[in-house]
Amino acid sequence: MSTSWQSLIPEHLHAAVHAALSAVLDERHIEGVEPVTGGVSGATTFRVEARKSSFLVRVESVRSPFRNPHQYTCMRIAAEAGVAPALHYVDDQAGVAIMDFIKARPLYSYPGGSLELARALGSLTARLQATAAFPLLLDYRAVVRRLAERLQARFAPGLLDPHMAALERICTSLPWDDSRHVSSHNDPNPRNVLFDGERLWLIDWETAYRNDPLVDVAILVDNLAPTHEAQDALIESWSGRASDAALRQRLDAVRALTRLYYAGLLMVTIATAAPIIGDLSALTQDEFTRRIRDGSLQAAAPETRIELAKMCLAGFLAIQGSCQTTTP
Repeated sequence: MSTSWQSLIPEHLHAAVHAALSAVLDERHIEGVEPVTGGVSGATTFRVEARKSSFLVRVESVRSPFRNPHQYTCMRIAAEAGVAPALHYVDDQAGVAIMDFIKARPLYSYPGGSLELARALGSLTARLQATAAFPLLLDYRAVVRRLAERLQARFAPGLLDPHMAALERICTSLPWDDSRHVSSHNDPNPRNVLFDGERLWLIDWETAYRNDPLVDVAILVDNLAPTHEAQDALIESWSGRASDAALRQRLDAVRALTRLYYAGLLMVTIATAAPIIGDLSALTQDEFTRRIRDGSLQAAAPETRIELAKMCLAGFLAIQGSCQTTTP
């Protein structure tokens, strides 16, 4: 059922959205408006049908003081490179953007299965990293440290001491050369990768900035390359060469950082008044999937985020042992 776009966003943003729509299409030609849900950024998104085309309108209804000031610059660069959907309008000051709407199909339907999907993901990442470099914003290691400190405060005293010690070992030994950093999405989780039936796209650029080339690769390997064969295919497609021991060792160190990053990110979205967590017992992936399917865990519930954070923490400890020494 179509709705009015004015009913979806705060009144103080109506003029900005009207200006955006007027710049891209004649509002008299709008045939339908549908809210688009499922994102976690807090932005309001809706689909507009007009002139036999589909557009996605994204509106920052609430703007955090910690928002990435370069997100639209990154989005534009990615769109021009064909990595993100075509971008038709941006008003950075108002936080309004209009882009092509991608009618997504399940990633598991990608022709050739997980192996070909992995190759396509590697190629997409390489294309992104070949663009003009995104602006600098943050040192990813410092971000992980801050999140880890906040995470530590949510668990019983001493419970995360091994994690903090391992984090410091990794940050001390991991080579980090800012001059070699590239355009990075920094959150290419499965929700932010779309398949339109022919090719892949990356969406949601709130966390994009220049970063270590392996950050995006690490996240994709962990989330969308379920076998060693798929991981090797993704790495080779991205780098143009087969993975070797040195590359794998460095990738494992970055994978450890990204797992701790996501653990912290999951926990900071939970109210600080929540009880201190007294154990680190973690579900397996199969157990977690089963509990989501049987309804004993609800996707957006705080307890589900806690379970996911524990799984990330367990994954961090499982991989950090291979990160004692690293090479460039």
